[in-house]
Amino acid sequence: MKILLNGEYAETSAGATVDSLLQQLGISRERVAVELNAEIVPKADYEKQLLSDDDKIEIVHFVGGG
Repeated sequence: MKILLNGEYAETSAGATVDSLLQQLGISRERVAVELNAEIVPKADYEKQLLSDDDKIEIVHFVGGG
């Protein structure tokens, strides 16, 4: 299925979840926030939050520093 990921179209499998998308992209869920259709997805919901065709997903990486 087609999704809009950080402003660019991408493909993922039907039945994908936020968690499986992060795994597909090689992104650790520990230091990111995920927005799905303009709503923040709680980390506790990553494994059960299903993605749909044409969903808009933004993944924001947290970077430490001082």
